Amino acid sequence: MSGVDHLHELLGLPAVDFLHTTNEAPAQAADAVAWRIAVDPYDDESEMTWEEAFQAFLGAVDPAGVRALIIGQWGESGEETSTYPIGLVLAAADRLTSLEAIFVGDMTREQDEISWIEQSDVTALLTAFPALLELGARGGMCLAFSPSRHERLRSLTIETGGLPVEVIRGILDSDLPSLERLDLWLGVSEYGGDADVADLAPLLSGSRFPRLHHLGLRNSELQNEIAVAVAGAPVVAQLRTLDLSNGTLGDEGAAALLEGQPLTHLEQLDLHHHFLTEPMERRIKEALEPHGVKVDLSEREEPWGGRGIEGRYTTVAE
Repeated sequence: MSGVDHLHELLGLPAVDFLHTTNEAPAQAADAVAWRIAVDPYDDESEMTWEEAFQAFLGAVDPAGVRALIIGQWGESGEETSTYPIGLVLAAADRLTSLEAIFVGDMTREQDEISWIEQSDVTALLTAFPALLELGARGGMCLAFSPSRHERLRSLTIETGGLPVEVIRGILDSDLPSLERLDLWLGVSEYGGDADVADLAPLLSGSRFPRLHHLGLRNSELQNEIAVAVAGAPVVAQLRTLDLSNGTLGDEGAAALLEGQPLTHLEQLDLHHHFLTEPMERRIKEALEPHGVKVDLSEREEPWGGRGIEGRYTTVAE
């Protein structure tokens, strides 16, 4: 699960670990940071459960002031689904009256492989928190996204090593009129990423989320096919930033982007972790950078074992 780190911020607020093992009051105000609550089930010195840590948190800060909450490791996260921490947060919804952002499953490889994190239906959080602006989740196993309506949600991020097609369909069947940012880590079929490009058609049409200005279709073994579809997709005209990074993009996909509709209106095109040749990198820069487009072409990769296209790999799988 290289390429995955702890969140550094949420809702524009710096991420801070709630130190549940101390009796000292937090130095930060409740609304000044994004609070990460996590427990280590392998720490012999601390036998505190996530429930106990969360209750300690609610007692140490003013819950009514908390704006951003990060759910980190909640125990044996490869065995117990996120229904456990989510249920506890839902039970405290009447106290977390200012909550605007929540991320579920902020774990690194050392804590749990991304494809082993047992998720659940995260849309219960949308129902419980009508003021939510940002929602994110890491891990695709058992992940569900029921078709939902939410008036205020502006940002949705799903990070997986393999994103189930039913999750994509649930998102695209949802009514999210305020959605501005959508990041989907599509992953690979070996770890549950069973969607194909046709499943993205409602999104690429531009009709589902009229306020969308950032689109990330990332970490995919189908990155070339996605690039070809995006090259002619109506949604591109409304975007300011486009992220096709962390996947298996090669010259064939990049050429389709250049030969498709104009991308010169973009503020940023992120293609980092790619398999482009140097001549193609130059073509992209020469086509876009004079128009003010910031292009990220960092992390040029080489196929495993000199196997060509078959040796390309995504940044995050297991």
